[in-house]
Amino acid sequence: MLLGLIEIFDIIIMTLVVGFIFKDLFPRRPKVEVITPEYYLRKRRKGFNWNDFWFAAAIVAPSIILHEFGHKFSAIYYGLSATFHAAYTWLVIGVVLKLISPGFIFFVPAYVSYPNIATPLQSTLIAFAGPAVNLVLWIVPWLITKKAKLKRDAYHFLFLLSRINMLLFIFNMIPIPGFDGYWVFNGLFQVLF
Repeated sequence: MLLGLIEIFDIIIMTLVVGFIFKDLFPRRPKVEVITPEYYLRKRRKGFNWNDFWFAAAIVAPSIILHEFGHKFSAIYYGLSATFHAAYTWLVIGVVLKLISPGFIFFVPAYVSYPNIATPLQSTLIAFAGPAVNLVLWIVPWLITKKAKLKRDAYHFLFLLSRINMLLFIFNMIPIPGFDGYWVFNGLFQVLF
């Protein structure tokens, strides 16, 4: 079975929390021509905006889910059992940071676990599979926005999808312990030396 019930539950919970955390960061484009800071202040005072919530969830959650699926399915390809998990502690941290409104929110919404029996090359490829998905989700929407004539909403969606995946790719490739980049470069070092 590719996905268990607990994994599906974790995906749903993670999607809802991520939609909440990013709902004010990726608002739907208003139909007005001039967007002022006052427009966003008025919009924020109106209460919870379900359209912004679902729009943010549609941009950010698939980027995270597909990133983690890159790890999961590459591990499965190498014969390892791999499981998607919502990072509940980090999700709570993300919600708390959202509620106190800091300028920058750092949290890890999900991860994939698999046994530590992969070869260094396999570990490198499994670690890179997630950021590689973000690289594709960065470049393809970016190219579409540059080449295709799109309606305003489609352009806005693809532009934001490209940007969030650019950030996810760059951020995940930082070679700091715990990040995918660390495992990619560590594995490459072991393979080459």
